[in-house]
Amino acid sequence: MKGVVRTVVGYTGGNEANPTYRTIFDATEAVLIEFDPKIISYKAILRAWAQQHNPQYKVSTQYRSALWVQSKAQREAALAQLETMRHEQHGFGKSNKPRKIYVDIEDIGRFYRAEEYHQDYLTKHTGGTGFF
Repeated sequence: MKGVVRTVVGYTGGNEANPTYRTIFDATEAVLIEFDPKIISYKAILRAWAQQHNPQYKVSTQYRSALWVQSKAQREAALAQLETMRHEQHGFGKSNKPRKIYVDIEDIGRFYRAEEYHQDYLTKHTGGTGFF
C-alpha cells in the first residue's frame, strides 16, 4: 500500500518476555505497520484490514483478532471501523441484524519481532506479494 513504510511480524499483548512461535503463551501474533500519515491515514489502513479480515469466530489468544492503538484518536477510529464491520452484509443469508465479531482493542505495549521465517511470509512461501 502506498504510504506503508514497513511491516514487521511479531508478538504482543502478553506478559511474557521474548516470546517465540514455539514458546508463545499469552501473547498474540501481530503485524506492526509503520506508515507515513502524510500519504495514508490510519483509517485507510483500518479499512484495508477490514476488507481482508473476517473476525467472526473466537480463537485462541495466539491467533485472536486485535488492534493495538497508540492514541485516543486511533481507538476511536478502530471502534468506528468495528461498528461498520458489524453492520456490513456478508455471504448467504444476509440480514439487517448486526453480526457478532471478535476483535480486541488494546493500548499498544511491548512488541517482539518474530523469527525471520515469519517476515514477508507470503512472499517467501507462496510467491505472493503480501497484503501491504
